[in-house]
Amino acid sequence: MDHTILAIHAHPDDIEFLAAGTLAGLAREGHRVVLATMTAGDCGTVNQEADEIAKIRVQEAANSAALIKARYFYLGFRDMAVFSDHPSRQRLTEFLRAIRPTIVVTSSPEDYMADHEATALLVRDACFAAALPNYSTGESAAAMPLAEIPALYFMDPIGGVDRYGTEVVPHFVVDIEKTFDLKIAMLMEHKSQREWLRIRHGLENYVSNMQKWTRQRGALAGIRIGEGFRHYKGHPYPQDPRLESLVEKLLHRPLVRESEAFDPSLATPMISALADRSEMPTEQTKPVSRSRKRSYSFVRQVTRRIP
Repeated sequence: MDHTILAIHAHPDDIEFLAAGTLAGLAREGHRVVLATMTAGDCGTVNQEADEIAKIRVQEAANSAALIKARYFYLGFRDMAVFSDHPSRQRLTEFLRAIRPTIVVTSSPEDYMADHEATALLVRDACFAAALPNYSTGESAAAMPLAEIPALYFMDPIGGVDRYGTEVVPHFVVDIEKTFDLKIAMLMEHKSQREWLRIRHGLENYVSNMQKWTRQRGALAGIRIGEGFRHYKGHPYPQDPRLESLVEKLLHRPLVRESEAFDPSLATPMISALADRSEMPTEQTKPVSRSRKRSYSFVRQVTRRIP
């Protein structure tokens, strides 16, 4: 069965940092991959106006997605204005019904900043609402409800810790050594973030920091390079290891916490262990010219400019 995997995070480049290697591998296997960000990253600059940097960052995200032949959508929110409320839930639910994913991967509900955490809550609740026939999104030409709730997964939080610095351990780690070069290339499309990350986050080289982080996450599972994920098990979300089964040959479980000794003999795949555990989207493509932009009704795809 071919799957539609939808990855949603708060800002352009978040997905590349945390999950691009796994998504690239899934795309190579023939699955439909869709990337989306809640915001256009309009506050991710110290020397440009919001409209200017937003246009740049949306285009960079589209360029990145194009490297794995994925579609990219900007969902119309502003930086520091992502909230888990009813209008936002309606907007995201309508988007999910239009994309019709079987697997959704989103941000960690424990993270260092509000947009990331609010995105996780909104995506969780929109996955549930998308399969409710009586949940209205308020659109006159609304998409049909989903037949079932999509399987939901969380990416790692930035740095692998919550807002208090407590370690957040993934349920499983995916070996991305074969797609690591592609992950690097995708992140390098986000050129506008080099200066921002240096000034505000203290990252002198955002690509090398990603490489270091990905190696650390791999080491957690006894492999060289990896990306971590958690399967949301809340009732009645799907309990089957849907994503795990797609990456079974590359899947490993965390071995130990950082304070414990590492035993290479424990580096075993996790799939067998899991088997017994009962306002409007904007699609940006590459390249984009003003003459090719077309407007659509809500959820039919989109052209939206930040006011």
